[in-house]
Amino acid sequence: MSEVYTAEFAGRPISIKTNYVARRANAGVLVTYGETVVLVTAVSHKAMRENIDFFPLTVDYQEMTFAAGKIPGGFFKREGRPNEREILTSRLIDRSIRPLFPKGFFQETQIVATVLSLDPESGSDVAAMLGASVALGISNIPFGGPIAGIRVGMTDGRFVANPSSSVLERSEIDLFLTGRKTAGGSSAGGYDVQLVMLEGGAREIEEERLIQAIEFGLEQLRPVMDLQEEMVRAIGKQKIAFAPLVIEPDLRGEVEGKVRGPLREAFSTAEKMEREAMLARVQEDVVAEFGAREGAVLPAAKAVLEEMSKKVLREKILKDGTRIDGRPYDQVRAINCEVGLLPRTHGSALFTRGETQSLAVVTLGTSSDEQRLDWIGGEEFRSFLLHYNFPPYCVGEARMLRGPGRREIGHGVLARRALLPILPDPEEFPYTIRIVSEILSSNGSSSMATVCGGSLSLMDAGVPVKTAVAGIAMGLLKEGDQVVILSDILGDEDHAGDMDFKVCGTRQGVTAMQMDIKIGGITGDIIRKALSQAREARLFILGRMEAAISEPRKDLSVYAPRITMLKVKPEKIRDVIGSGGKNIRQIVSETGVVIDVEDDGTVTIASNDAAAAAKAIAMVKWLTEEAEIGKIYLGTVKKVVDFGAFVEILPGTEGLVHISQLDKRRVQAVTDVVKEGDKIPVKVLEIDKGGKIRLSRKEALNENA
Repeated sequence: MSEVYTAEFAGRPISIKTNYVARRANAGVLVTYGETVVLVTAVSHKAMRENIDFFPLTVDYQEMTFAAGKIPGGFFKREGRPNEREILTSRLIDRSIRPLFPKGFFQETQIVATVLSLDPESGSDVAAMLGASVALGISNIPFGGPIAGIRVGMTDGRFVANPSSSVLERSEIDLFLTGRKTAGGSSAGGYDVQLVMLEGGAREIEEERLIQAIEFGLEQLRPVMDLQEEMVRAIGKQKIAFAPLVIEPDLRGEVEGKVRGPLREAFSTAEKMEREAMLARVQEDVVAEFGAREGAVLPAAKAVLEEMSKKVLREKILKDGTRIDGRPYDQVRAINCEVGLLPRTHGSALFTRGETQSLAVVTLGTSSDEQRLDWIGGEEFRSFLLHYNFPPYCVGEARMLRGPGRREIGHGVLARRALLPILPDPEEFPYTIRIVSEILSSNGSSSMATVCGGSLSLMDAGVPVKTAVAGIAMGLLKEGDQVVILSDILGDEDHAGDMDFKVCGTRQGVTAMQMDIKIGGITGDIIRKALSQAREARLFILGRMEAAISEPRKDLSVYAPRITMLKVKPEKIRDVIGSGGKNIRQIVSETGVVIDVEDDGTVTIASNDAAAAAKAIAMVKWLTEEAEIGKIYLGTVKKVVDFGAFVEILPGTEGLVHISQLDKRRVQAVTDVVKEGDKIPVKVLEIDKGGKIRLSRKEALNENA
């Protein structure tokens, strides 16, 4: 028998139906939020995968087009590879649940969230996150939940939980956060809700306001936390009994004694490649010594080595007070900023922080270069693109070059979100902007280097940005009551630490954040301290960036298109385009410009040649100009009749020259003065209410005399 559990969540009812569909999965739930319906399943293999030392978790969020009453485009007419939104939502769920599985649980596990019905006003990502936690909670898969996700907006200074899409468009904050129920606490219900994951953007909002938004969101999660606890008590299955790798005390002592000294030496070596070579030799020695022994000795020895690598580095930082490269906790690595490296690109910058380098390159295009995104909830057109590439050589590896993975897409979206608030309005700068960040070398926080390099390259390209943006990655080491916040973390510090907190912003406030927690959750005090230290680091980086270029260049690159925007009446659009596109093709053929015409009458002309652009502008104006009383035109005689001649003065605009207005002298026959095809000067005498135009050649001759 199926069962339905309901709660009120952010002002709307949410229901979870179990034992209804997908009964062959370890657990399957149908989450309904408004009219959004998401099926979430959790499946774990019955046996552990052999010879692995990691947890093989896969999370797939997929949006079926039928959920919005649509048929997929393209030749195949079916859903294909995941789009950006599906990838990002998969990452949100993965990053939230991954740290909450028990250590040593290596059974392959998959979460699949499928959107079956989409209500644009009720977030499918929120429903999918809740469904994943419920499915894991009531299944036999060990999981340290419950968790839940919520989106927080802010309009008119007030926070909004799970705002509708229309509210989100004008919101100053867009945060998606995940909270976890933790035992104890003095809050309502006798438990706390601590942050485990955060992703979002803001319009230069001060840090304290963001902390308030996070606290507001976490508090709103209580109803669905209580709902999950109720479900687990009522229908939760007994968890799988698994046997984590057993390490004999004698073996542990032997391995620790062998590797502690070499590890301390390696983690005192600042240069990454040299340090990695030393760590590789430690592993080779462990394999050589313990690999020949009988039984599962080598896997246990490798596990001890991994534990010791983290332990030695954490001890060095927490007890000795020194980092790998000798920096204080709050110090940023050496920074070097260069702009204008690539002469034929529209803008370029090389940002170097320690051993991490980002080469950011800007390309400017027209509205025809906009990216069209087809979501199940509707279309989106983007005039700002940011693409992040992480080639293998940046970490000293050699492997096949393939398309961007989930990580590359996620980092690119984070950097794009950070830079969006400082871009000019399209009316002020009607270009499509693309930034490509090539990571040339990586040793921690290449996504934040992308933000800094991207900001520098925009200024180098002459894009009139409002201000500069910088990004910094913060780390955390927590042992009992001892808490250390690290600024500008290295890759090894990230691996051994408890938090990766990326903060981007201007001197005025924060524009984007991303946080991943590797422990059960963190408190508001830790977040507050991390944001304060991140602000100091961000201001330091901005100072280094401003020394390289402090404001956008006054002129665009000579290789960038010059764009001119004209406004014509919407009813004149057909005159610009012409029958079958004849007129617009003629403009392009004669001038070589790129021309775009919008439905609202906006005509955009782009060209590197000023003369060609001027000619194209004149042609558009001629095609769309309206007759003006008193103005003289050089018209073409289109038709001759007994009482006068019809003359075209503008494309598609004709007027009558009465026989009495053909010449200064008396005219006996129209054909004595003009014939079809002649070009003659005429003056507009009158335009009546019906739009009929009366012309005079005689008046034009008098004025030209």
